[in-house]
Amino acid sequence: MKIKMGFNEYREEDEAIIGSTSEAACENKAVKSVVQVRFPSKGRSYSYYNDKFDLQEGDIVFVDGKLEGIRGIVTDVKRSFKINLSDYKRVISVANTEVKGELFFGGSNLIAFEKNVIPYEKVRGWFMPPENEEDIVSGYDDTGFILGDWKSFDAKPEVIEKGLEYYTDDKVIYLCVENNFGKAIVEGSRMYEVTFEYSSGEIKNLTCSCFCSYHCKHEIAVLMQLKETIDFTEKYKASECSNIDYFAAINKFLLLSYAAGGRKNKSIIFK
Repeated sequence: MKIKMGFNEYREEDEAIIGSTSEAACENKAVKSVVQVRFPSKGRSYSYYNDKFDLQEGDIVFVDGKLEGIRGIVTDVKRSFKINLSDYKRVISVANTEVKGELFFGGSNLIAFEKNVIPYEKVRGWFMPPENEEDIVSGYDDTGFILGDWKSFDAKPEVIEKGLEYYTDDKVIYLCVENNFGKAIVEGSRMYEVTFEYSSGEIKNLTCSCFCSYHCKHEIAVLMQLKETIDFTEKYKASECSNIDYFAAINKFLLLSYAAGGRKNKSIIFK
């Protein structure tokens, strides 16, 4: 089953939109402001100075300082102010939560076959601050194994069991495969990124940003979610789509939560 959904005020030309108008905050000219930011995971709110974006209530942001890397929600925006800059930390990024396009139901996920609907870099910005590529180093041994063949997968039984728990608890919140290269986001004590190569049923070069020296529960959860999602995409490939070389899947409840955010005056349209 496919679905077209939308937030914001109803207009016929917007029937295939999911999300808030946060893209305006990413593209419009910066408007200086002092904003109140609530950090749901901490249960606290603090004020920050902004001179990079046109922020609105409900925007998802990341800041510098002690709460760097923790997702925050703008709850108040003041554009008339006079402050001492040394007293304030700053907003360093704002998420683009506008989503447009067609999505298909796939278990606990919604699946897109067009690259611009829920692309990885956009969705990553909902959960994590911008990545400093200078701090990241990767290495690969090119070892491969068949997806779903746990006997050939070098992981401890207790780790596989924990990965199964993560999978069944829908901790794999995003998964994308493009031209045999995959990326995923897994929710744990923080957000983790898993990368891999997938071709003709074989997995190679599987890595996780938790930096374990062995295959971890996050990777195992991703492999299980990948198997489920591939089963769904094969059905759609036969009935709805053809020549699929890309798909992205996102947890449907988180999509509504993050794309809607805290913004007001939105509606939702089912087609």
